[in-house]
Amino acid sequence: MKDWPYPRWIAHRGAGKLAPENTLAAFRLGAQQGYRMFECDAKLSADEEVFLLHDATLERTTNGAGVAGLQSWQALSRLDAGRWHSRAHAGEPLPRLQSLARFCQANDLLLNIEIKPTPGTERRTGEVVALEARRCWTGQTVPPLLTSFKTEALAGARDAAPELPRGLLLDAWSDDWLEQALALGCVAVVCNYSLWDKVSVARAHQAGLRCLSYTVNDEWAARHLLTLGTDGIITDRVDLFSPA
Repeated sequence: MKDWPYPRWIAHRGAGKLAPENTLAAFRLGAQQGYRMFECDAKLSADEEVFLLHDATLERTTNGAGVAGLQSWQALSRLDAGRWHSRAHAGEPLPRLQSLARFCQANDLLLNIEIKPTPGTERRTGEVVALEARRCWTGQTVPPLLTSFKTEALAGARDAAPELPRGLLLDAWSDDWLEQALALGCVAVVCNYSLWDKVSVARAHQAGLRCLSYTVNDEWAARHLLTLGTDGIITDRVDLFSPA
């Protein structure tokens, strides 16, 4: 990807912690704060609907229980994904990816979709998420950026929809991180922000990869990453950092 179409600042899970993560309420709030790009987490229901949820299980962010990926979309769609955050958001549902796609396209917003497979479904989740992203963004100028910590998910996404850009997520360096990213056809590496230094940024850039960071919530960290010349910053603090 020679021309990088994505803005530097990316709102984490919609609006960070100011609204219930991965709900349309969060993306609306992030957009109101001036953000043009968002990160979200996508996984599969038991009947292979692509919906937004970070955790493998439902307890933390919904009134449901158990492994989300073992339940049908019909059951998942009835859950309250907002009350855990605040009474003001009670009744907020889990959204499907297609609903977020419509919101983003109607408001000229961009998306980073993190593929979050239920354990054991890595490759299939990558395939289905990529195919759904292709369908939802057909005809759009800028496609979503697909990322994952799971190389099997990225391989599935690559094989299902090779034209969609991909990024390898890392929470620690491995000896072959660069080789892995290139073998998966990635356009970016997305690291825990503390990993980046001058050497690693230079290696990634020399290989033609962009350097993104998560989750940056302090001004000193943001300044350091800007000084290093990184390309994207994912933040919860949509109230602190101006994306302009």
